[in-house]
Amino acid sequence: MTVLADQLVPVLGKKTAAALAEAFNITTVAELLRHYPRRYAERGELTDIAGLEIGEHATVLARIERVEKRRMRNKPGYLTEMVITDGHRRLSCAFFGQNFKRERELRVGRTGLFAGKVNAFRKTLQLAQPEYQMLDGDDAVAMDDFVGALIPVYPAASGLPSWVIANCVRQVLGTLEREEDPMPAELLARYGLMELFDALHTVHRPVDRAVLATAQHRLKWDEAMAVQLIFAQRRYSAVSRPARACPRKPGGIRDAFDERLPFELTAGQREVGEKIAVDLSGEHPMNRLLQGEVGSGKTIVALRAMLQVVDAGRQCAMLAPTEVLAAQHARSLREMLGELGAAGELGAAEQATKVTLLTGSMSAKERKQALLDAASGAAGIVVGTHALIQDSVSFADLGFVVVDEQHRFGVEQRDALRSRGADFTSPHVLVMTATPIPRTVAMTVYGDLETSSLREMPVGRSPIGTTVVPVAEKPAWLDRVWQRVVEEVSRGHQAYVVCPRVGDEPPANNGGDKRPALAVLDVAAELENGPLSRLRLGVLHGRMPSDEKDAVMREFTAGRLDVLVATTVIEVGVNVPNATAMVIMDAERFGVSQLHQLRGRVGRGDVAGLCLLVTEALDGTSARDRLAAVESTTDGFELSRLDLELRREGDILGSAQSGKRSGLKLLSLLRDEDVIAEARARAQEIVADDPALGNHLGLAHLVSAVVDSDSAEYLEKT
Repeated sequence: MTVLADQLVPVLGKKTAAALAEAFNITTVAELLRHYPRRYAERGELTDIAGLEIGEHATVLARIERVEKRRMRNKPGYLTEMVITDGHRRLSCAFFGQNFKRERELRVGRTGLFAGKVNAFRKTLQLAQPEYQMLDGDDAVAMDDFVGALIPVYPAASGLPSWVIANCVRQVLGTLEREEDPMPAELLARYGLMELFDALHTVHRPVDRAVLATAQHRLKWDEAMAVQLIFAQRRYSAVSRPARACPRKPGGIRDAFDERLPFELTAGQREVGEKIAVDLSGEHPMNRLLQGEVGSGKTIVALRAMLQVVDAGRQCAMLAPTEVLAAQHARSLREMLGELGAAGELGAAEQATKVTLLTGSMSAKERKQALLDAASGAAGIVVGTHALIQDSVSFADLGFVVVDEQHRFGVEQRDALRSRGADFTSPHVLVMTATPIPRTVAMTVYGDLETSSLREMPVGRSPIGTTVVPVAEKPAWLDRVWQRVVEEVSRGHQAYVVCPRVGDEPPANNGGDKRPALAVLDVAAELENGPLSRLRLGVLHGRMPSDEKDAVMREFTAGRLDVLVATTVIEVGVNVPNATAMVIMDAERFGVSQLHQLRGRVGRGDVAGLCLLVTEALDGTSARDRLAAVESTTDGFELSRLDLELRREGDILGSAQSGKRSGLKLLSLLRDEDVIAEARARAQEIVADDPALGNHLGLAHLVSAVVDSDSAEYLEKT
């Protein structure tokens, strides 16, 4: 008999076990049994071919509609072309070489499972040399392979089609021994959860959808509980660490700044600011996430918090993802502070501090002075990129770290700053994002952080109109796009043109007939010699030297450039109120949240903004649906939910930054909010009583079984 911790080699043999390890990093019984079916095909119900994506390894249940065999023209041998259908759409399959067994099996009218990588050939979807398993006729797979009417379809790989994985699972289940359930009996009873042994059998060999749902509910609990236990331990650890208290100081620089504000703070800014002020006054490190709409005023909230820390005699670091944004933040902070940010200069206020910029590509002289400002304590606020967390950078007394657009940073980079406090203390940490996050994602991805949201827009922000420009269907509309840019400039305003890539790098291999993404350098040259020839154009991208980027941005900010052709380097933080129009080329190649971020660069003054989404995506495709959603609303919180629905939820915890899968295979961050919330509450109770899970060994094993070691390390550092 086997148990969940056993290796697969004794059960499946060396060859099959090695294939599973290479394709999916599956080496144990537990890992194989948690490789759940992606979906379940109803016997007699064919797969929806319209839902396939180019590049994915798909398994479809379909009927053979046509088979043709012919000699190849340019090489010896035969080509068998087959068309399969779901009754609505068709998918072509190509087989190379003569195979008499295949010819006997692949007959018109038969139904089977077909697996392979989806490619595009002559503008039609195709499976090249697919593996297959017929499900009807005398030579079909034995009906005993599947229980009832549900056929499990597994995430597969070349050489390991779904039915081979199903066979491996069946072998393992046949020898699996019932063990003590890792979930405490009290939780099983409280929530009516199926035992793990039964849930694993059921999810792989379900008799009907009702009992399948019960099994999946239990396995979702495993995923939610494992992740929330890690976060509960993180929160417990955070509470146990010391931090230097930074209480408010009456009559200090923060009060002086508030007195000079030329506008009224929104109610949301005041409320969030009060919570942060209380956190900073404590002797345990603040760990708070501040999310808000593009332009909702997060920076002013962060600055007021930094001034409270400066009042307490300590330093602040503000970390930005790009040098362009770091330089923009440094300029904005100095402008907002005025004489309060001019310490050491003529005319500085009595309580003034100093704002210092530190980036990796500064001149040696500038860098030396910035390092000295940080190390001596002369700079109360140090703004920079990841260069701030290098070992060569030291602070006199770092008390507070603000991380802007935190999702743009690697985990190790953020973690490095958290250990930079003086006297073995941890600095307070505020992470900010202009990409609103649904509550369930905040609980799951940022589970160790307290979350605050700014939904109210400050007075003075103008509306932004967004229009999709479908140039594949209406090519003449592109001429009108450039006319609109000229019109905006003629009114004294400025515009951005955004492209997916720079142009001095080889284009990505998109597969099929899809052309390379448009490039900044190419588009800028075409516009300069064509429809925008009379305007002053500038180019900005991440590969430019730092001083060139800063110079271009200064020229654009000062109004000496009419149009800025750029990559997404301008996505966040760039603030030019006179810029009123944005054209996004190849808009279908950007995500929903990224498009929302980009258009937030316009409409920042007293004139309404215009965003034009230029696309070749056809009506009715998922890409056009995304663009239509962005066109229909400027509510970032609503768009964030849509963005999550369009993404692969299982990858959210780690893939974007660690490159690893998270282990969330069944849990939906949108649909399973109740499970996540309950698991969070129970995990907190358990860890409060048993921080190391020494009395809950089953749960400790559950964490390691569900969340792989790479993702666990990621979560611990997030």
